[in-house]
Amino acid sequence: MRIAVLGGDGFVGWPTALHLSDLGHEIHILDNLSRRWIDTELGVQSLTPMDSIQERCRIWHQLTGRKIHFHLLNLATEYERLKSWLAETRPHAVIHFAEQRAAPYSMKTDRHKVYTVNNNTNATHNLLAALVETGIDAHLVHLGTMGVYGYSSVGAPIPEGYLDVQIDTPSGPREQQILYPTRPGSVYHMTKSLDQILFQFYAQNDGLRITDLHQGIVWGTHTDQTRRHEQLINRFDYDGDYGTVLNRFLIQAAIGYPLTVHGTGGQTRAFIHVQDSVRCIELALKDAPAAGDRVHIFNQMTETHRVRDLAELVAKLTGAEVAYLPNPRKEAEENDLIVRNDQFLALGLKPITLAEGLLSEVVEVARKYAHRIDRSRVPAVSAWTKDLAKRVEHDPEGKRLRSVS
Repeated sequence: MRIAVLGGDGFVGWPTALHLSDLGHEIHILDNLSRRWIDTELGVQSLTPMDSIQERCRIWHQLTGRKIHFHLLNLATEYERLKSWLAETRPHAVIHFAEQRAAPYSMKTDRHKVYTVNNNTNATHNLLAALVETGIDAHLVHLGTMGVYGYSSVGAPIPEGYLDVQIDTPSGPREQQILYPTRPGSVYHMTKSLDQILFQFYAQNDGLRITDLHQGIVWGTHTDQTRRHEQLINRFDYDGDYGTVLNRFLIQAAIGYPLTVHGTGGQTRAFIHVQDSVRCIELALKDAPAAGDRVHIFNQMTETHRVRDLAELVAKLTGAEVAYLPNPRKEAEENDLIVRNDQFLALGLKPITLAEGLLSEVVEVARKYAHRIDRSRVPAVSAWTKDLAKRVEHDPEGKRLRSVS
């Protein structure tokens, strides 16, 4: 297949592009490289050294003989260029990663909120409108988030996208399926909730074939493809805005930094290893809906854990200390999370679960590149409200000079 990977320079986009290229597909990456510019804005860098996207693609071609094409394009602002590219290239499938992906970044300031909504919502809608206008019968696979469901305890498994409800009508009760109600916990999660509505409309109105993957938190470093050459290594974020919780714990342990648990640590989250993430996308591509079908929705996760349990697991593995800090997020202190993921299991996914070997692998990667870590960027300091900002801990290590007068 000819596959467009939108946002293919990113944390999940790059290993996905490699994985699908390795399977023999013709891969085109479309990216505006905004994630690299955000690194510059935040004054931080990937733990792992990243070459330019052009150099990464060159190394892959040299190593495998397979070519990955790169196109510099901003989906949110360059609609006509996007439409022209689609009309000319006519991909069989489009994988959409091209959204600002960090909840903390989306809550930093009003400017970051506005940017996240403009970038994410416009990118998705421009893509949908361009697919309709060009008449391409491409399967659109979108990387969403489990966070659209919120993190309150409902006492029942969260289904894959749709909820059975009973409505009272004048002629008696009537059964119906609706999109599972969203309860986004950040501006970022809100944009993913808006994506759902856009997909629902364009599937029913124009017959677009769409799969929406509600993904858990990704952990791990390597896939089978990124291991083949040091310059193919995936990006690895450790800072308080973009670093995912388990990866952050493992990095903190590697450099002797306290494992920062916010609040009680009773927040339950869904997780998936990066190797499973790219495998799920492969499986979703093979299970495309037909024109006129409703949106396919998968819960792309393999296990759930409480944050404090993960911290204790990493502390036991590495000997690190755990520090409980005020929570910068506006969320429940404790929640349960029961998630259905039957569809991917039925398609043949054999999940990678938390294992000491894989956790140790991440720690070893962190130790190898520890000299690249700026310890001042490790704390999570982006607060959800101005009141919460007053309680944020900026110095978990207690190293700041303090007055003794």
